[in-house]
Amino acid sequence: MRYLGKRLALYLVAAWASVTLGFVLPRLMPGDPATALLARLRGKLTPAALEAMRDALGFAKGSLWTQYATYWRHLAHGDLGLSIAYYPVPVGDVIGTGLLWTVALTGAAVIVSFAVGTLLGALAAWRRDGLLDTALPPALSLLGAIPYFWLAMVMLFFFGFKLRWFPLGHAYSLSREPAWSFAFAVDILHHALLPALTLVFATLGGWTLGMRNTMVGLLDADFIKLAWAKGLSPRRILFRYAARNALLPNVTGFGMALGFVLSGSLLTEIVFSYPGLGYLLVQAVRTQDYALMQGLFLLITLAVLAANFIVDVAYVWLDPRTRIHA
Repeated sequence: MRYLGKRLALYLVAAWASVTLGFVLPRLMPGDPATALLARLRGKLTPAALEAMRDALGFAKGSLWTQYATYWRHLAHGDLGLSIAYYPVPVGDVIGTGLLWTVALTGAAVIVSFAVGTLLGALAAWRRDGLLDTALPPALSLLGAIPYFWLAMVMLFFFGFKLRWFPLGHAYSLSREPAWSFAFAVDILHHALLPALTLVFATLGGWTLGMRNTMVGLLDADFIKLAWAKGLSPRRILFRYAARNALLPNVTGFGMALGFVLSGSLLTEIVFSYPGLGYLLVQAVRTQDYALMQGLFLLITLAVLAANFIVDVAYVWLDPRTRIHA
């Protein structure tokens, strides 16, 4: 518990630093969101409304410390300000529209890629010089060397445009009204399958090769030899002794990948026109929507910190040495 307490304190400091940077960086940029929005509206608002808009967007009058305290007070109430690109919709509502799509698509792809890649890596290392160990690493290395955006466009061209097995884009058919029905769920799955498979193929090699290389070094360790000498079953040695210890580096990588799920797979959502957080981030940069960028960066940072804390909890369970030295 002392180990987890120290890690939690570290992450709280990191969260405070990220919130502070999110507050300072937009204020170091020339101009402010209210001026940019007033210019976009092209005279539809009077200059007298500029101060009220600055206050609504979180750029109130007063010293920097006063604004900082106001910013924290708004955060405590879940108020991230108003989006410029989608004015006057609150940033929280804008992020909410893309959050579900990103978590469902990218989160599922990361979990499937991690589980399948880790299992394949363990089996390849367990059966050294077998067919799986001989053919899989070169194939996955070649696949991982292909630029992701090119792989996504190739799969979209062949399976979407040529063969017409999958839709060319969007999260569901434009002709279908959203509804809580089995047909709508099937339509969503049909649209998400191709971008999800592209993500899995692009990241599978890293999990597989990482697990294989770590496990190869562990198979000659003394505790593995002792397990064989005790007459334990090969399956128990594989999963309870070898794979469990080799899993630790992949768990660290999985925590980082899981945290970055909320940023969306930027290229995925662009190539497949998928309405997730990555697409929203591109829109925020294009329209200089400081409030939306600030909210997205804050969400991504907190997601990474939360995922790493979950990894620390998993480490305590997987590695008894962590509990001993805590």
